[in-house]
Order: sequence, then C-alpha cells, then structure tokens
Amino acid sequence: MSIDVLIVDDNPVVRMGLWSLLAIDDAIEVCGEASSGPEAVTAAQELSPDVVLLDVRMPSGGGLEVLAELVTMSKVLMLTYSDEPAVVSQALRAGATGYLVHGSFESRELVRAIKDTADGKARLSPSAAAVLMQGLGSEGTNVPGSSLAASVPAEHGRSGESGDGSPGHALAPHVVTRHRLSRREVELCSLLVEGASNSEIAHALFIEEKTVKNHINRIFAKLGATSRSEAIAICLGTRPSG
Repeated sequence: MSIDVLIVDDNPVVRMGLWSLLAIDDAIEVCGEASSGPEAVTAAQELSPDVVLLDVRMPSGGGLEVLAELVTMSKVLMLTYSDEPAVVSQALRAGATGYLVHGSFESRELVRAIKDTADGKARLSPSAAAVLMQGLGSEGTNVPGSSLAASVPAEHGRSGESGDGSPGHALAPHVVTRHRLSRREVELCSLLVEGASNSEIAHALFIEEKTVKNHINRIFAKLGATSRSEAIAICLGTRPSG
C-alpha cells in the first residue's frame, strides 16, 4: 500500500519539483497539492493523506496557522526554508512529526523522511535539531521533552526520554562554549550522550557513517578525550576535560 502525500507550498515550481521527485518512488503517491494553509485543510479533509508536506510561510495563510488542525487528520512533515528557533519550536509544539529545511537534504533523504513520518518517526534536519539542542535563547525555543535525539528513529528508543520515561541527558552548559563546538559537533555530542551508534547517528543526521567517524575524531580532539565513554562523561560534566 502506498503512502498518500499532500504537498502544500505557495510556490508552484516547488510543488512541481516535489511532485516529480516523489513520483519515482512506488511506495509514495502524491494525492494532491495546495498553495495555502486553508487550502491544505480543505484538501486534507477531502483526500485523507497519510502525510502532509507543509510549508511555513504562504501569502494566503501559513502552515503554522493550520498545523494544529492538520495533525488531527494526518501526519505532518514541515518542509520549509525557515530554521528560525521560534518557528521550529512552534511547529513541534503544534504536533508536527518532523521538520526539514530545504537545502539540508538530498532527494533520497526526503523520501526516507516521508516514510519515517508515515510510521510516526520524527525526522529533523540538522539545523532544526541543533536549534532545539542549543537553546539559542529565542522565545519559544525550548520544547518540553524535545531533543536532538528526536531525529533518531523511534525503534531505537531515543525520543528525548530515557527508557523509564524520564527526560534524556543533555550536554553540560559549559561544554559547547569552552570547547568551541560547532553546531554539527553539538548534534553529534548530543547523540553520543544518548548512546546512539555511528550508524544511528548517520541515519539521524542524513550523513554517511564515514563522515560521522570524522566528526567524532575531531570532537575527541577538542574535548581531549581518548574514548567514547570519556567523551560522553565530559559532555555530561561528570569528568573534567583537560
């Protein structure tokens, strides 16, 4: 059975491009399109899509304005150019299953994200995930229960909570600034702390496993760590760095 997808974007070129891209996968069927939030609600009511690809800003009514209503009918994957902290936070608070930023993924990764969304697995672009992890200070940035670990597929049991339902671990506040970690390195460290393997990190961040290894080596150098467990201890603040 195919996954029915509704494309919502005010730009007809973007809609056409997405339609063509998704048409090559037999597991996905584009059932319709809309150019505004209100149109999306009407289309979702008529077509009952499995997944709605939803833009944030549209002249005739943005996606955030109708998101709460759409999530009662379908899974919603935000697909937009905006990675503003407040926007990411608002979308996830309103019930979006995932958040992808144009330019941060390849076509095959979008297809995978749609399939994951249909299965209820959260997918976040690295920039969107980093916004949540770093807590940039913008109003609405902190989303209860959210973390970069939301990017890891649900079957791995990492959704920002530990196995007993308590909040997952977070990086010690001083780690990022003291060791001059980049946004991508913060993403990697956060997943390391959650116990993700290299392959899980690669899947979560849409990068190759070899790239993960290279990032981890640089992180070890910055932290002065010689092992994964030592790096995690430093990230959590349970062991002083050299």
